Amino acid sequence: MSKVIVVTSGKGGVGKTTSSAAVSAGLAMRGKKVVVIDFDVGLRNLDMIMGCERRVVFDFINVIQGDAKLKQALIKDRRLENLFVLPTSQTRDKDALTQEGVKAVLDELREEFDYIVCDSPAGIERGAHLAMYYADEAIVVTNPEVSSVRDSDRVLGLLNSKTHLAEKGDGSAVKSHLLLTRFDAQRASTGDMMSVEDVLEILAIPLLGIIPESPTVLRASNVGMPVILDEKSAAAKAYEDAVGRLVGEQIEMRINPAERRGLLQRLLGRTA
Repeated sequence: MSKVIVVTSGKGGVGKTTSSAAVSAGLAMRGKKVVVIDFDVGLRNLDMIMGCERRVVFDFINVIQGDAKLKQALIKDRRLENLFVLPTSQTRDKDALTQEGVKAVLDELREEFDYIVCDSPAGIERGAHLAMYYADEAIVVTNPEVSSVRDSDRVLGLLNSKTHLAEKGDGSAVKSHLLLTRFDAQRASTGDMMSVEDVLEILAIPLLGIIPESPTVLRASNVGMPVILDEKSAAAKAYEDAVGRLVGEQIEMRINPAERRGLLQRLLGRTA
């Protein structure tokens, strides 16, 4: 059965599009047929991180407006044969994205793909709401800093109240996971950034993974490659583990020795 996953955050610059690309590629590496959609109309970056920006002819908005068929807009990844990208438009008209149009595209994609990953714009405005509205699950991307965590808490409020599942009123809910990015255990141990325990205490959702601060993330983005394909890097391994947990595998959370193991292990009992 096809599953729609939104990758979202309250604050920009936390690694949301990087995570969308990595998670999509990771699912494809596990044999799943995956499409990742860029919902950030006007500010598209996903096609660059996926390395397909020169191959964009039609986009998500063209499909919604009836200017192109869905298959004309889908771009097949050159590295993973079961991974596809649906880029968005660089138009400034945010209203080009409609709820009816999003539903029609997702319904058609559900017939062909195992996973539909929606790369949401940051924030809680219209584009972000449309990206999460039809989601079955959500990956909430957060940096270990107060403003990022606070904004993620607002996003969780929307996921719990203003999605298609929430509006059904039968107890259905979007299953939310926390992905903590740009984490530096040494800085957390000295109080320069929030600890994993502090973030979990505030957001209180299952932890999907901890992505370490790493220069390989930037390098991968600059060459148009999902960082998970840089298999020797710590960030890639962390994303691989997160994808494994997303599909239900029991994978122990990697814990830096500097962390207080007892309390952290207790909190990690909430893992996805």
